[in-house]
Amino acid sequence: MASILIGADICPIEGNQPYFTRGDAESLFHDLLPEMKSSDLVIANLECPLIRSPSPIPKTGPIFGECPEVLKGIQAAGIGVLCLANNHILDHGPQGLKSTLDACRSAGIETVGAGANLDRASQMLIRNAGGIRVGIYACAETEFSIATNNTWGACPLDVPRFVRTVKAYQGQFDHLIVLVHGSAEFHAPTPRIQDVCRFLVEMGANTVVVQHPHVLGGSENHQGGHIVYGQGALVMDEAIYRSLRSFHEGFLLKISIEPGQSPRYSRILFEQSDPVPGARKLRDPRKAALDQELEQRSQAILNAEFVEKEWRNYCSKREHGYISSVLGHGGLLRKLNRNGFIERVLHGARRMLGVRNIVACETHAEAIRTILDDRRMPLLRAASREAGEKRS
Repeated sequence: MASILIGADICPIEGNQPYFTRGDAESLFHDLLPEMKSSDLVIANLECPLIRSPSPIPKTGPIFGECPEVLKGIQAAGIGVLCLANNHILDHGPQGLKSTLDACRSAGIETVGAGANLDRASQMLIRNAGGIRVGIYACAETEFSIATNNTWGACPLDVPRFVRTVKAYQGQFDHLIVLVHGSAEFHAPTPRIQDVCRFLVEMGANTVVVQHPHVLGGSENHQGGHIVYGQGALVMDEAIYRSLRSFHEGFLLKISIEPGQSPRYSRILFEQSDPVPGARKLRDPRKAALDQELEQRSQAILNAEFVEKEWRNYCSKREHGYISSVLGHGGLLRKLNRNGFIERVLHGARRMLGVRNIVACETHAEAIRTILDDRRMPLLRAASREAGEKRS
């Protein structure tokens, strides 16, 4: 029988960082460690490039980067596969991703979901676990980290590419796990993500796990496959989120596979970085309460109207912030637009229809992404040159 354990985001920063560099797995994983050590295969997402010197790329949002020595804690915990398909893996450009791959290789840890170009990033990893051939495919939504035909980065959440990859690897795996780094932060699933995950199962995936939302999104069985819509961060201490209860709770997904039988799924609930360091099993009464909440949510998300209503409420609360981002507002204009003032005065309903068309139409959206990517390329080249000068 194969025993597989899947955890979400490991980001070895802030309060947890010293324990990773010391290789102190006991302090990082506490009573989760025996579960990890007894599994045939342990998989997690590394939400941070491993670097010797910074070479940050032009982007929005936080930039992460830690020394390769943090792998000591990951290695000591028995984590054998790290997913690199996420929105931070290219935070320090190609050299940061290459450094990460080299460090993992030296530590004997396999990686999936990122590489020197799109073809390499999209490769499936095949691992033997207890006599079961496990295929692992990892992909991420498009932000600043995605590979192209000629540039380093992460595998995109591209359904045609996934289908072609499954076809290319047909017959090489017994159980296919797909890791999807997507959905909205602190909200899962979105209607689109749910539809995509179900289609991934229909196209051959046995287990689909959505990572990135930092919240527990419930789960469902679909046409013989199992989908998890968010399992929380595994070990991640980030100051801006310390006050959020949901940021500190998560679960490991345990898959038990007996040849010729349907896989069995269970979850190991934990709390993490509250307090630092690391993650530890959740205890009653909170464990029982969270178990019940997850069961209720798993039932609720089977209702398409519920998922749609939740998503529209989420968007409504962030309406003018999103519009300001699309219109390129700076700090002052964003403040003035908190209630839609700038939209009404400077843009008006007809101009906003034009914005909607650019964003909604697939070809228009592809065009604007291409234009903005081409404008960004000189900045990326300049950052690469600067990083090269610093190294020399």
